[in-house]
Amino acid sequence: MTDLISGLYPTVEEALKERGIAYEVFHCNPDFADTAVFCQQYGFLPEQSANAIIAATKIEPVKFCCCIVLANAKLDVNKEVSKLLGAKKVSFASAEQTMALTGMQIGGVTPFGLPAMPIYIDAAVMASPHKVVLGGGNRASKVVLNPQELLKLADVEVIDDLAILK
Repeated sequence: MTDLISGLYPTVEEALKERGIAYEVFHCNPDFADTAVFCQQYGFLPEQSANAIIAATKIEPVKFCCCIVLANAKLDVNKEVSKLLGAKKVSFASAEQTMALTGMQIGGVTPFGLPAMPIYIDAAVMASPHKVVLGGGNRASKVVLNPQELLKLADVEVIDDLAILK
C-alpha cells in the first residue's frame, strides 16, 4: 500500500474528484486515527465522525458491503446488514480482508475509491446537522464533507436503523 503522509490515499482522491464531491482534507497523526482517540485529540464530536465499516458474509462466495454509521452508534450487522446482503451470517471484515479488498488500513477506511460493492449509509448520517469526518484511505488523513455529498457515490442506499445508538 502506498500511503501518503501528507494527503489522501491516491484512489480516494481520484474517486472524490471523479464524482465531483466537495470535501476538505484534515491531516492527522496516524497514531490518533482510530475514531475515539481521533475525536478526543482533535475536538470532533462522535456524532460528527462517521465510520466506514466493511462487512462480509461468512459463506462462500463471500459478499462484501461498506456501511457508514456515526461513531455514537453501533452497526446492526446481525439483523440489518444480514438482511441487506441476503445472508444468515455476516460479520465485520477482518483487517486482512479489508486490506486485501480495499488497500486501506483499519482507521482509514472510507467509502471513496472502493471496488464495486453496495454502500449502505445509516439515515442518521444523512440527517446530521454537521459536516461529517470519514477516513482518507490511510491513517494520516480524513475527509470532511457535507453528508449529502455521499449520495454522489455509486451503489449508495440510505437505510433507516442500519445502526443502533450506543
